[in-house]
This record gives sequence, structure tokens and C-alpha cells, in this order.
Amino acid sequence: MAKGPAVIGVLTQPAPPTWWQAHRHQVFAVLGLIGGFYIGTHSSDSNAVPKTDPPRPAHTAPAHPSPSR
Repeated sequence: MAKGPAVIGVLTQPAPPTWWQAHRHQVFAVLGLIGGFYIGTHSSDSNAVPKTDPPRPAHTAPAHPSPSR
């Protein structure tokens, strides 16, 4: 187990940090990444049908050509 604080003259050496104090930033980073991935893949827009353009004609000739002169 961890030793108690050591006395150095009048000052005392702080106790070493617990596992949680030393690693909490890593735990929160992993939880944030997992939560963000979950939210990103389960949003309501992800199941929507992708919008596609209507089919276009194969040529660009006008529908009603003007009379020739």
C-alpha cells in the first residue's frame, strides 16, 4: 500500500495520487469518444433516405424547337 506523507523538516511531502486522480482525464476522454461515436451513429438523420437528383435527360435539345427561318 501507499506510504503516508513523509515529513521533510517543517514541510510534508504530499501523498501520491490515487489511481482515479492520476487517470481520470484518460477515462473521461475514452467515455467522450464512445459517447460521441454513439450520438453520431444514432442520430435521427442517419436513417433518412439520401436525397438524389431527379433523372436528367440524356440530351440538351429544347422540348419545343423554334421554327426554322
